[in-house]
Amino acid sequence: MTAGFPVVLRLAGRPVLVVGAGPVAARKIAALLESGARITVIAPEVVDEIRSLDVTVLQRPYAIGDCVGYRFVVVSTNVSVVQQQVYDECESLGIWCNAADDPERCSVTLPAVLRRGAVSVAVATDGSSPALAGVLRDRIAQVVPASVAGIAERLAQMRSAMKARGESTESLNWKPTIHQMLDEDAPPSSPVTE
Repeated sequence: MTAGFPVVLRLAGRPVLVVGAGPVAARKIAALLESGARITVIAPEVVDEIRSLDVTVLQRPYAIGDCVGYRFVVVSTNVSVVQQQVYDECESLGIWCNAADDPERCSVTLPAVLRRGAVSVAVATDGSSPALAGVLRDRIAQVVPASVAGIAERLAQMRSAMKARGESTESLNWKPTIHQMLDEDAPPSSPVTE
C-alpha cells in the first residue's frame, strides 16, 4: 500500500452525503457538521441522534445515482454490497469517498483529529488501525496546550498586518516567534528573514 496524502478539506457550505444512519454515522456526521458541511443522510433506518441534527434525512435505501452532485461521500453501513456500490459510484463520478471501517472501499481515510481552535492535529494510519491513531491523538493532546488556539489567532493577525503593509510572509523564519509564544505565551517578537 502506498502512503496517503494528508489534506484538510474545506467543506463549509458544500454538499456532503452520508449513506447510513447508525451510531457510527452519527459520530461522522457530528464531525462533518463542525466543518460546516451541508449534509444529506440516506438510510432506511435512522437513529434519533441523527434526527436531532441539522441535516436533511431521506429515509430510504441507497440507490445508484444518489451520489451525483456531492463533493464528499461517507458510507457507514453494515452491508458490504451497499458499501461497494457507493464506492464504485463515487469512483465513476470522481467523488472522494470514505467507507467506515472498510479501507478497501475508501479513496479517503479519516484521521483521528485533535482540534484547538484553528489548529488541527491529525493522526492517520491510512486506515490500517484507527484505534492506534486515536491513542496517538490522545497522547499528543497531552502536550498541545489549550493556548495554541489563541497563538494561532495572534499569528494570523501578524500575517494579515504584514500583508496589509505589502510585505511577504513567506520568506520569514517564524519558528523562533512560534517557539517563544508556545514556551512563554508572551507577546511575540517579529519573525526574521531566512
